[in-house]
Amino acid sequence: MKRLINYFAIIVVVMLVHSTAFSQVNSDYDKSVDFTKYKTFSFLGWQKESGKQLNDLDKQRLRDAFKSEFSQRDMTIVTDNADALVTLYLVVDDKTSTTAYTDYTGGLGMVRGVGWGMGVGGMGFGSSTTTYSEDDYKEGTFVMDIYDGTTKKLIWQATYQGIVQEKASKRDKTIPKNVAKMMKKYPVTAKK
Repeated sequence: MKRLINYFAIIVVVMLVHSTAFSQVNSDYDKSVDFTKYKTFSFLGWQKESGKQLNDLDKQRLRDAFKSEFSQRDMTIVTDNADALVTLYLVVDDKTSTTAYTDYTGGLGMVRGVGWGMGVGGMGFGSSTTTYSEDDYKEGTFVMDIYDGTTKKLIWQATYQGIVQEKASKRDKTIPKNVAKMMKKYPVTAKK
């Protein structure tokens, strides 16, 4: 029985860790807009100077990833008179996750009777110990807005929320992968 409880506790902890490890992408767009008409785009920059939280290498990784995703949708980057205008916004929050693990030690004794609790003339002993651990991490929310180049009206917005990768060596792969997750929600499908 002790083994079964320990396995159950491990499964619960693994499920909690995996649920926080997954990123979440949401998007919304103006359904009256024909997105296939947009053939050029321009980056307007970072809203409210939120780009200060990134180094120049990560900014370039993001820019390259978006250029790649837009080019797969037959859109090219220009500096003036773009069909679509792109702005980016980033918020990074410090978070803490708490995990609890309870270790049960079995009871011993004799119990007569039926049902829960101690029966007539019975006695039992048992204990449990709960251990807590806290992990600090950074959670990022990345927002991409696309405006019509002529009307300056918002036509598409995507948000990506997930754990910020601390190791710079892994960001070469994670940034393009996460940008691709966002762009999957774009109304025009990427060409392969």
